Amino acid sequence: MTRKLLVATHNAGKVREYRELLADLPLEVTYLDAEGITQDVDETGATFGENAILKAETYARLTGLWTWADDSGLAVDALGGAPGVYSARYAGPGASDADRYRKLLDALAGVPWDQRTARFRCTVAIAAPVANVPGTSEVPGTWAGAVRTADGTCEGIIAFGPAGSNGFGYDPVFYLPEHGLTMAQLEPEMKNRISHRGRAAQAAVAVLAEMLAE
Repeated sequence: MTRKLLVATHNAGKVREYRELLADLPLEVTYLDAEGITQDVDETGATFGENAILKAETYARLTGLWTWADDSGLAVDALGGAPGVYSARYAGPGASDADRYRKLLDALAGVPWDQRTARFRCTVAIAAPVANVPGTSEVPGTWAGAVRTADGTCEGIIAFGPAGSNGFGYDPVFYLPEHGLTMAQLEPEMKNRISHRGRAAQAAVAVLAEMLAE
């Protein structure tokens, strides 16, 4: 049986990546805009995991669909782990990806290469629907209301300037020493394999397959 999985994001870049990552599972992958969902969830958690669970539970309850939500961000050692859970809001409301990474580069002005270490972190939360919602075909099973999580991390260095046109967010300034490229210079297939989101997703796919096989 093919089930519909709601990816709880408005971010087209994330949807694209997750469709590729989930291509081998018997799922119809949808997302908030495609379902006409405009309600946002306030990310009030203190950790990526808390925010991912909050989003997954809220949208699963709202739609009656299996829901996949993530929270991810960048932790820079020289900035005490910032921007962390505030990565998407680092440059304020309405800021572009370029606005955010330029603010980051300004904050690191004068910091030498060996002190620009950082990591991308991601937690994926998968929530099973609690009850059937009119208009959906999903019938709650033994996992009804359950939430499970998976984590992924990718280590790197904040470059002195942006490079590359692939990806999104802070990818143009996140340099991967083992590849000699920024995340935005990687081919999508490689990025999906080694990124924080890719690693969390690979772990979460196994979790989701177990849940769907109830």
